[in-house]
Amino acid sequence: MKFLHPAEVGYQVRSKLSDIGFATRLLLRLVSLLGATLRRGRLLADQIHFLGNHSLAIITVSGLFVGFVLGLQGYYILQRYGSSEALGLMVALSLVRELGPVVAALLFAGRAGTSLTAGIGLMKAGEQLAAMEMMAVDPVRRVLAPRFWGGVIAMPLLAAVFSAVGILGGYLVGVVMIGVDSGAFWSQMQNGVDVWKDVGNGLLKSVVFGVTVTFIALLQGYECQPTPEGVSRATTRTVVMASLAVLALDFVLTAMMFSL
Repeated sequence: MKFLHPAEVGYQVRSKLSDIGFATRLLLRLVSLLGATLRRGRLLADQIHFLGNHSLAIITVSGLFVGFVLGLQGYYILQRYGSSEALGLMVALSLVRELGPVVAALLFAGRAGTSLTAGIGLMKAGEQLAAMEMMAVDPVRRVLAPRFWGGVIAMPLLAAVFSAVGILGGYLVGVVMIGVDSGAFWSQMQNGVDVWKDVGNGLLKSVVFGVTVTFIALLQGYECQPTPEGVSRATTRTVVMASLAVLALDFVLTAMMFSL
């Protein structure tokens, strides 16, 4: 068994602390650039379109099939207890509270997050970021900030689309295919879903996930090695780190929301 020299351990610890400090400063800088980003509406709109609209297909299709599965499984579970009329409530709460924000964030990390990392990494490998600095153009303000806030805005919209399409999928399976009463399906949902407690918590989760996934993707691209192999490894790290962060934050946020 190989033991590290104390100097190597100290170097690794100092390196990790330095990375954490740089990431924190970069995040605070991106947050502080909200006003400047809003004044460049065209750049922000382009990023929202690029990150949101290009992810809409996979979000919609995935949400529909998740709704299908929830409607089918939920019906057979609720039927055991004579509560099949509550299928709409179960589908809506499952999607709005948990599956909508979480699955949409995981899909967003795989589709938009990797695109952000690869794009920034290729710009760094092509020395475009260095050229901006040579021309006194701040790459964080010009390149990173619009992409960051575009992802933060697009993520809650995609989560809302995922939940809405999933509810439609549950309706098609439960009401159209199986035969659950349509009035009971919608009335149970309307009476049982609270706008602030359920929809609001899901919206808060999607915003937090949007900040997390987008920032991880930008950080990995901005800090990657300027080589094809470095960009490839950074893209892989984005998916792994963003997915783990989403799942961990989902547990923390759920525990905090239901404990209040």
